Amino acid sequence: MYADKRLIAKGGVRLELDHYLEALVRKPGAFPGATALDQARAAGKFTPVHDAWWTQACKVHGDRDGTRALIEVLLLGRHLPHEHLVAGLAAALRAGALTAVAVALETRKAAEADEPPTPAFSPPSEAGSVTFLTERRLAHLPPDTRPLPSVAVYDQLLRPARHRADRPVAQEGGAP
Repeated sequence: MYADKRLIAKGGVRLELDHYLEALVRKPGAFPGATALDQARAAGKFTPVHDAWWTQACKVHGDRDGTRALIEVLLLGRHLPHEHLVAGLAAALRAGALTAVAVALETRKAAEADEPPTPAFSPPSEAGSVTFLTERRLAHLPPDTRPLPSVAVYDQLLRPARHRADRPVAQEGGAP
């Protein structure tokens, strides 16, 4: 994925942020101070776009849930190219869509269009729009022409049953 440079110093350590993401999802409080995060920033893998999206997600969802959303976004990087992920983060940030699902959709849109990623990002605007995955999937389905379901046959169960006290009582020697 990335051409890692060789460690020259004896006893040097290079941590790959991707290797720690599963543990960090369970313990999101450890993410901000993680050495792997600092090294990812220094290597340019964790960009200012990541930081801006994370900051906004924490404002909206709270620190724990905002950090978890960012980690879910970083997990997308295992299956999607880094430059498309950054473009998806920037598009979602501009639209104010601060969920991993929105970033996934925007990232896939960027990958499908194979647009060169926008190097700089602009602050979120209220005019931006994001298509959510459910809406996009439903837009590609054929129309449903089936009739609406009916519960009319169950209405007979709602009618009160005749109680024994309501029935005529048979007299002793004959029919009622």
